[in-house]
Amino acid sequence: MEKTIKILVVDDESRMRKLVRDFLVKKGYDVVEAGDGEEALDKFYADKDISLIILDVMMPKMNGFEVCKEIREHSKVPIIMLTAKGGENDELNGFELGVDEYIAKPFSPKILVARVEAILRRTNQTEEAQTLTAGAITVDQAAHMVTIDGKPVELSYKEFELLTYFIENAGIALSREKILNSVWNYDYFGDARTIDTHVKKLRSKMGSHGDYIKTIWGMGYKFEVSE
Repeated sequence: MEKTIKILVVDDESRMRKLVRDFLVKKGYDVVEAGDGEEALDKFYADKDISLIILDVMMPKMNGFEVCKEIREHSKVPIIMLTAKGGENDELNGFELGVDEYIAKPFSPKILVARVEAILRRTNQTEEAQTLTAGAITVDQAAHMVTIDGKPVELSYKEFELLTYFIENAGIALSREKILNSVWNYDYFGDARTIDTHVKKLRSKMGSHGDYIKTIWGMGYKFEVSE
């Protein structure tokens, strides 16, 4: 029998937690709840089986960003942030800290469940072992690992997705809109800075091979191996 996937839901509103929990349980997930940031960290550290975290931004004691920052020091577990503010700076701040996706309140629980399923599908894709190679870079999609010049490189979940997408579309000019739709793969209402932030971090982690990602001014990017 398959092991039940465990999700940590963190929100200081018990009504919101119940709403999210009911939808996830109906889909067969195991749900752990926390009412504030401190409790969230305690539960996360106490339970090694948590596969994904749904995290509210505005909470007492520790807000979502603080919780995310702390977790990212120890784990790459996917994090979906729930935000009541439509603030772009909030979102950029979150992406800098390693948030994987944003969902603005009020939201449809069905959309949230669809995002959860998509992320889990992509992070647990052990069935189809697939390796992509481009110049000095090797991407092992099954193990979710990247090596550059034979050395493992730590990438966040979204950086990994972005690099994979670039390699799969090597040599093709990609608009920012196309990248947003494909990598963030839902109707994302943020702006291009989200992509630029991720590309900047990805280039710096690629070291001397950062120039594989070419900027096409006024349009987007193109991935090209230039040895």
